[in-house]
Order: sequence, then C-alpha cells, then structure tokens
Amino acid sequence: MNHFRNPFDLDDNSVYAAWREEKLADYPRSAGALIVEVSDPRVLTPTEHAEIHRRVRQTNMAIYAGGTGADTSKDIVWELGQQFGLRALDHNLCADGDAITSLKVASDVLHEGYIPYSDKPIAWHTDGYYNAPGQQIRGLILHCVEPAERGGANRLCDPELVYIALRDENPEHILALMQPDAMTIPPNVVDGQELRPVRSGPIFSVHRDGRLHMRYTARKRNVIWKKDEAVQQAAEALTRVLEQGREFHFEARLEPGQGLICNNVLHTRTRFENGGHQRLVYRARYYDRIAGT
Repeated sequence: MNHFRNPFDLDDNSVYAAWREEKLADYPRSAGALIVEVSDPRVLTPTEHAEIHRRVRQTNMAIYAGGTGADTSKDIVWELGQQFGLRALDHNLCADGDAITSLKVASDVLHEGYIPYSDKPIAWHTDGYYNAPGQQIRGLILHCVEPAERGGANRLCDPELVYIALRDENPEHILALMQPDAMTIPPNVVDGQELRPVRSGPIFSVHRDGRLHMRYTARKRNVIWKKDEAVQQAAEALTRVLEQGREFHFEARLEPGQGLICNNVLHTRTRFENGGHQRLVYRARYYDRIAGT
C-alpha cells in the first residue's frame, strides 16, 4: 500500500526539505515575472493557458494582461475561471447576484462599513477568512475594469513562503497556528440581526488533497487570537514575517483588462483616490483550487 508523503507533515523533515529546495529554486523576485500577456482571457490559447498555469504552480498566482480594456462584461471573469477548473463560486454577503462582486466605493446600507467598498487601505489577508470550515476560499480572481486615478495597488505574498519562514524559525509556530481555534472572528451583527455566526479555525491547514491552505487577516479589530502562549508567539512571528519579508512580496497595480488569478494568496490594497475615475474591480471567490496546482 502506497502512503503519500506530504511536505506539510511536521514529522517528515526530509520530504519538507526536498519540497522547500524545489519551491525556492529560481523563485521570481518581481511582479513582472508573474505577468502573462493574453489576447482575450475568455478564450486563452494553449500557450497562454500553459504560461499562467506554470506561474501558479510556482508561486500560487499569476497576473494576466488581456486586451479587453475597460470592458465591463463579467463573462471575462467567469469564462477565465472555467478554464482553470474554478467553478464553485462563493455567494458571499455583499456579492452581486451572480456571485461575482463589483468592488467599488459604495455607501449604501448593504456595503457601508465594509472596507473593501471604501477607498481605505486593506492590510494583509486571505479572502473569506470568516467563512465556515467547509466553505474555505481556495481560488480567487481579481479583474480590473477601471483603476483609481491614484493608488489602489496590491502587495501579494505566497502563503507557502510564509509557511517556510515560520517552520524554519520554529516548527512549533506551525503546530500552534494549526490549532482548530487559533483565530476566531466574532459574529457579524447588524441592528441586532446576526448575519454571520462566530467563526473559529486554524491559520494553516492541509486540505484532503494534500495542499496547504491559509486563513488569515492582519486586522486588529474583530479578531480574537486564542489565549495560548504558543499561539500568541506564533501570531507575533507571522506578523513579523509579513512586515519584514519584503524580498518575497510582489507589488502590482492592476490596469484595465489586467487581473490576478491565484490560489487565494495573501494580499493587501493601498489607499486610493478616484479623482475623475471610479475604481472598479471584479472579484470572484471559489471553493476550488486552480486545477493541477
């Protein structure tokens, strides 16, 4: 009987070391290395598909630069996702009826108070960190229709590199962050109505397919870390890794027709000013991981 040996098994250092060496070999150092020029994201050529897939396999992300410009059709996102096995869309609270969210400044009752719908900066996070355990976000597409006049750039970081940094520093950090109640998000209550219950879960987990998953937010408010010394120390180490590990951060500002397709990598967003523009980015969250990565 064959037993799959997983690099994320803390008791198997030899497999981890081999995976780590392969992961870090020729790892890209700039966002430019993530970019794939495509004609139309809705109908990728075999070469375009292969180039995006290669980058995702290496870094868990790719940036496509398509020729659709300011085309507002959501088919661009939907059909791109289909080509990479992304089908199970997350119908989250503020998503549009088709589950693809229009991220723009909005002050209506539904969106008021949610930072993604403001021009404020957003700290390091993975999407859907408040989702139920069985509805974790594994795939993500961000597609730019219109950028802001100023600002609105993203920093991106591969969760597997964060895992490596923490495991190399102290494997106990990983063990602590894998506790099922390491981080808790309080319930979302508006006007006395509970829109979402309390959510507890790990930061790192290994999916049944053997792939690493990360659930995280750097927010200070409405986040409860387990009152456990090991978890507290690991959380501090994680913050430090994200603040200091800039050599593995990619920085990009999406322009019209460009987008990020990824396995829900860590990302930020800088403050922006719309000016004469109305920043519009489509966001699609999936329960799927990009096929073959």
